[in-house]
Amino acid sequence: MKYFIILFSAFLLVACKKEKETVSGSASADSLHIAKDSASTGQSSGNILVGTIPFPKEIKECSCYFAVNKADFENEKYIYADDAGKTAYMMLDGKRLALNLISSSDMEVDELLTKEIENDNYKISVKGKKIKGEEALLFEGTLTIEKPDGTSFTTPIYGECGC
Repeated sequence: MKYFIILFSAFLLVACKKEKETVSGSASADSLHIAKDSASTGQSSGNILVGTIPFPKEIKECSCYFAVNKADFENEKYIYADDAGKTAYMMLDGKRLALNLISSSDMEVDELLTKEIENDNYKISVKGKKIKGEEALLFEGTLTIEKPDGTSFTTPIYGECGC
């Protein structure tokens, strides 16, 4: 019985690990193609590849999401999305990342939007100004990404925040 439990546990560990590798392997193949397409539309001052993402399924209610320009926004080619205060989603250097938001401005106080996102590999700053407001607030601004080695990427953004 003891050997059966050990064998079964080992089987589960291998099965879970194999499934995870399959999912990430297929995502990186897709993301490499996407990263090449969208990186050519941005204005890069370094070698940070920013790819487009579909609207994240993890976001259920209020959110902010941005594209490089109005046309990409209307075609749902987003480069950034967040769940209004907790987690930001981006495709950076060929990997889809879920990053913790460090700070976010209260958009009801003024017409400026600021967000700071940081992890070990990236420091991301979002700055925008409200251009239209109804149920959802439309913003234009810039998104800047910096790496610890000094590499940076800045792109214009267009998008909305709302519930």
